[in-house]
Amino acid sequence: MTQHNGKHEETNNIMVVKNIRDPTARRVGRAKVTHAVVVIFLEFFAWGLLTTPMLTVLHETFPQHTFLMNGLIQGVKGLLSFMSAPLIGALSDVWGRKSFLLLTVFFTCAPIPLMRISPWWYFAMISVSGVFAVTFSVIFAYVADITEEHERSTAYGLVSATFAASLVTSPAIGAYLSSIYGDSLVVLVATIIAVADICFVLFVVPESLPDKMRLSSWGFPITWEQADPFASLRKVGKDTTVLLICVTVFLSYLPEAGQYSSFFLYLRQVINFSPAAIAAFIAMVGILSILAQTLFLSLLMRTIGNKNTVLLGLGFQLFQLAWYGFGSEPWMMWAAGTVAAMSSITFPAVSALVSHCTDHGQQGAVQGMITGIRGLCNGLGPAFFGFIFFLFNVELNEIDLVGSGQNADSASEVGKRKSVIPGPPFLFGACSVVLALIVAVFIPEHHNLAVKTCTMQTMSTTVSGGQCDNSTPGSDEDVEPLLQDSSM
Repeated sequence: MTQHNGKHEETNNIMVVKNIRDPTARRVGRAKVTHAVVVIFLEFFAWGLLTTPMLTVLHETFPQHTFLMNGLIQGVKGLLSFMSAPLIGALSDVWGRKSFLLLTVFFTCAPIPLMRISPWWYFAMISVSGVFAVTFSVIFAYVADITEEHERSTAYGLVSATFAASLVTSPAIGAYLSSIYGDSLVVLVATIIAVADICFVLFVVPESLPDKMRLSSWGFPITWEQADPFASLRKVGKDTTVLLICVTVFLSYLPEAGQYSSFFLYLRQVINFSPAAIAAFIAMVGILSILAQTLFLSLLMRTIGNKNTVLLGLGFQLFQLAWYGFGSEPWMMWAAGTVAAMSSITFPAVSALVSHCTDHGQQGAVQGMITGIRGLCNGLGPAFFGFIFFLFNVELNEIDLVGSGQNADSASEVGKRKSVIPGPPFLFGACSVVLALIVAVFIPEHHNLAVKTCTMQTMSTTVSGGQCDNSTPGSDEDVEPLLQDSSM
């Protein structure tokens, strides 16, 4: 009896010591997926509100070569995010997720108030913030710490769906507030939401990485391989099937990343969309893309198989980009938007195809290569689109800065006079997708990949201690919203 009481007392002492060492456990409890969901929703809801004001500020700041400067700004941000994501992920393995989650959220949201204070500093901050603006990288690592392997795919899907929900709702709200109260109020509301997100991380979000894992990691220096963004890309040529898949991803995602960076500006300038119409367009495409990835994707993969689903998605993307390139009327953009929603099935289908071609122990390595390719495209795509717009002399010359529509017609006419083809970059993107289709045809549907390496996923799950991530294939991006900007 005395021995039993002694053990009970020892257990109580251990619990007391644990609570003293980890005060966050007493204040907010254990880490949950809900914490990650709230952080992502607030961050991208704040940025979604700024969709309309950003177009105005962009033109006011760069009245000449607007598309080119937009591409360069987003391109620099994307490349910096690609370069820094592995290092931040590796450091979070040592020092914990919460501190780096706070860092990434702060720097991602830091440019927001500068939009009205100093536009030049605003765009400069956007570019530089790419070094730390890798919230998704840390969020997926956070989720991996607190979920079992069989739960991880569902948790990642919830995070991605939350991201999509924030972008479906916030642009419409921002456009409405801008039309009634002006852009200054929208920037103020976005700033308040961003500050609330930072405070939420600081005071509410608990650390997900256990103390033992953090303390034991201090003795292990971070290797260059962990911090090298090109580490996964160097393994691409070691297997023919991996090479074909990665080339397909590069050729298809390069125009997609460029489209994300400039499409709303393109709708406003060349196609003469109002701010309200742009918000409605985002909502429509976002909702349809979610439906396409949840309902149609599973049906297609059961009926026609993984590889044919990839080819079908690339076909939709080709049709969409060609339609955007030649389309000059608003109804054409709305119709092409429905096709764009169907093209969002491509990458989830690629992830599924990889999972069928790859041994279970190699899932992390191959998925890390694909994620690295996408991260590189997030830097190259915007710059590529901006340069093509500049090359074909498609520029913002006149734009309705107050939303009244009085100069919209003249702006549209100027754009049409300067270029016979309204959207040249989209046609170049369509040519890139044609090449992706040709390469994808040669991908074997059933093949065991032999990539004898263990690599960290640069923009997805970072596993503690630098071990291989053998998580569910394609887990972090099985549900990828069409309007995702992973570099943000």
